[in-house]
Amino acid sequence: MIDFLVKGGIFMYPIILCSIVALAVFFERLWVLRRKHILPEEFIRNVKEMLQKQKIAEAVFLCQSDTSSIAKIFLAGLKSTQRGMWLVKEAIEERGAREATILEKNVAILSTISNLTPLLGLLGTVSGMIKTFNAISIHGIGNPGPLAGGIAEALITTATGLCVAIPTLVCYRFLKDKAGALIFEMEENSIRLVDLMESYSQAEK
Repeated sequence: MIDFLVKGGIFMYPIILCSIVALAVFFERLWVLRRKHILPEEFIRNVKEMLQKQKIAEAVFLCQSDTSSIAKIFLAGLKSTQRGMWLVKEAIEERGAREATILEKNVAILSTISNLTPLLGLLGTVSGMIKTFNAISIHGIGNPGPLAGGIAEALITTATGLCVAIPTLVCYRFLKDKAGALIFEMEENSIRLVDLMESYSQAEK
């Protein structure tokens, strides 16, 4: 492995660093984007049941005791109940946008890495070809030995850059779609919460 890195030249090191960062970001986002951490079904069901029974205070307490993203959105809306439905909707939208940003945090790093590593590989290719032509100018074409180092560097960096970029791009799309699906479900549940709260406010009148 060390011999492989050495043959690949100096541009192998940033490519390997990018692969480590991409792996770390992917596993960190997988951990954060757990469904039970974002949209716990039992919690959502309990809040809806409390609202149907017009138990606002109990629903607020339940949201305060839960750390999920949807709980924070529900809590923002429930706290604004006495201020009118327009402010309830605004509070939910603001908190929802914030939670969506949190869910998508760091995902763009994977997109950057998937674009960056092929370019680093291309730089390695250029560096290797320069070394090859320098060797040709000194030793001529008849002696292939001095040419091997430059050609090896060119091929290794290109291949490594692509080997990092392709799975990183796949991981980026996977996490982007996963976050998007969770955000959509949070929006759907928030709409249902608003509908229940409107029913509650109309019942009070």
